[in-house]
Amino acid sequence: MQNTVSPQQTAPQNDRFPAALFCLTAGAFAIGMTEFVIMGLLPNVANDLGVTIPQAGQLITGYALGVAVGAPILTIATNRIAQKQLLCLLMAIFIIGNLVAALAPSYGLLMGSRLVTALAHGTFLGTGSLIAARLVRPDKRAGAVSMVLAGLTIANIIGVPFGTLIGQHLGWRASFGAITVMGVISLLGIIFLIPRIEQAAQPSLSKEVRSLLQPQVLLILLTGAFGCCSMFTVFTYITPMLTDVSGFQESSVTWILVMYGIGVTLGNIVGGRLADWKLMPSIITIFAILSLMLIILSGVLHMPWLALVFIFLWGAAAFGIMPGIQLRIMNLAHEAPRLAATSSHSALNLGNATGAFLGGVVITHAGLVYVPLVGGLIAAVGMCGAILSYYMVEKKKRHSA
Repeated sequence: MQNTVSPQQTAPQNDRFPAALFCLTAGAFAIGMTEFVIMGLLPNVANDLGVTIPQAGQLITGYALGVAVGAPILTIATNRIAQKQLLCLLMAIFIIGNLVAALAPSYGLLMGSRLVTALAHGTFLGTGSLIAARLVRPDKRAGAVSMVLAGLTIANIIGVPFGTLIGQHLGWRASFGAITVMGVISLLGIIFLIPRIEQAAQPSLSKEVRSLLQPQVLLILLTGAFGCCSMFTVFTYITPMLTDVSGFQESSVTWILVMYGIGVTLGNIVGGRLADWKLMPSIITIFAILSLMLIILSGVLHMPWLALVFIFLWGAAAFGIMPGIQLRIMNLAHEAPRLAATSSHSALNLGNATGAFLGGVVITHAGLVYVPLVGGLIAAVGMCGAILSYYMVEKKKRHSA
């Protein structure tokens, strides 16, 4: 538990990821599960607490806003806490929040517990990404970050269906109880497996803020937000698109979403490898592929089997950009990266919320079939942001050479 990695210590020289990295993946898995499992339990929660389905749905909105607002605030408040200790604190908050949710006798207390739990979300993923990058060789950093983010994607494939199944058979409180247990397991792994990373000098809060407010950092944050916006413009309404346009039975949607989740997970891993190879060219290329896949999906929604192919490819491209975006932020804010790394999850969640809103507007004024088309156009804007980011940094390098 007292093992230490100094800033000068060389990262492992072999190609295997260290076991400590999988503790961070487990923590991200638990976080992803607590964020998304409520979607499958809304009727159960509404019936038990005596609220409407739309009111129960606000538990999702409240969590997203908690992540967006809480990540930078909590990061600022904990700026002087060492990274490993901070991870332990965040996982303790996560455990307490989910335990309260499992026992909550009222809607108000459940909402409060969701907001508390959301505080840990962005800061845990941001700090976990920083630690992951320190545990591996420099040429494996994006791959290590993708392993942390893989916890979120695996949660969608395995955790959410499993949690929904538990909730449907044992009650929704049991789902939050299971998440609490996973949080405890992750905390124990963090305590015993992750080394204490010494920092030569703790960056001041003002330096963290200056790093965040660099124009290039803000541009790549906005670029990532456009990526998430394009994804949630479509993903929020994937079920009605599959049933009302493609003609799939409602019972088939779960398996299609599992297929989509597999695409997301593979894309996340491959995107990490590509980002380690060529960071910005890979981000730009994947954005272009993402835009193209969504535009084509809009045209083939009426063809069920073709729609499935492009839904899988869309999922792979959508998460293929995420490891690269996170690493780009960490590189640009390298002198004081903690606030920037955690604020990325605020930007991404704001993109999620904006995408869900825009998708609803498109459905109201144009129809379901146009939703992927708009998502593709938003992804194209993200690609332009990535190109501009690449150009700005390369131009600066040429001038300083």
